Amino acid sequence: MQYKTSIYRREHFNAAHRLFNPVWDDSKNADVFGKCALANYHGHNYELDVKITGYPDPETGYVMDMKKLSDLVQREIHTRFDHKNLNLDTVEFRNLNPTAENIARVIYDLLRPHIDEDKDLQIRLYETPRNFVDYPA
Repeated sequence: MQYKTSIYRREHFNAAHRLFNPVWDDSKNADVFGKCALANYHGHNYELDVKITGYPDPETGYVMDMKKLSDLVQREIHTRFDHKNLNLDTVEFRNLNPTAENIARVIYDLLRPHIDEDKDLQIRLYETPRNFVDYPA
């Protein structure tokens, strides 16, 4: 009997960013983004939950090997974003405001090609313990 199951892998990375729209002046950026628009950046201890949903393999019982999932996140996300200034040190956010919403979407786009097509992928990114986003919703 086939039964759809979701697995989760929690990972962690630290990164700095600044929320800022270059089309706006400093006053409007401060009004919209508050302290997050300060010119000297600020950092977060991001918690990342990667959810994979699918049918367990009849031979292994796995939806996906958790070690392989962890290695994938380390390779594609951790090495790219951990202890980086997202605005200055990454290609992905050079021209994209690094909001939690955008970070979650970028992480999804980086992982999706490496997850079997018959599996669903969802990203949950905690910017703080009380602020998090899901992508896709």
